[in-house]
Amino acid sequence: MEVEIKTSKRIELIDVTDKAQNMVNKDSGILIAFVTHTTAGIYINENESGLKEDVLNLLDQLVPPQSYHHNRIDNNADSHLKAILVGNSAVIPVENGKLRLGTWQRLFFCEFDGPRRRKLHFRIMK
Repeated sequence: MEVEIKTSKRIELIDVTDKAQNMVNKDSGILIAFVTHTTAGIYINENESGLKEDVLNLLDQLVPPQSYHHNRIDNNADSHLKAILVGNSAVIPVENGKLRLGTWQRLFFCEFDGPRRRKLHFRIMK
């Protein structure tokens, strides 16, 4: 199962929890969310605007805009490096058709080289 994510900025964090929830019916098992792009990622955490800003600021500190070797090709090396740090998959337990996330946990798609049309893949393992 896949969904399309249309991003609108070069770098943004998009809450895709509802899209993930829509993928599970009355299933139980685990849901795997997987990003098939090398300049995007996925993570689980709280959907609070200050925290989202902090995440982006931290990634900018760890991977500042500068001259990277890959920039000779696409000028987006920082996007690749940020995606490596965030990761490209998340696993969520599913019980009776509900994601078993904590009270404040949400699933985020991370765009690091937008705006683009992206694909997010979901698989339920029973």
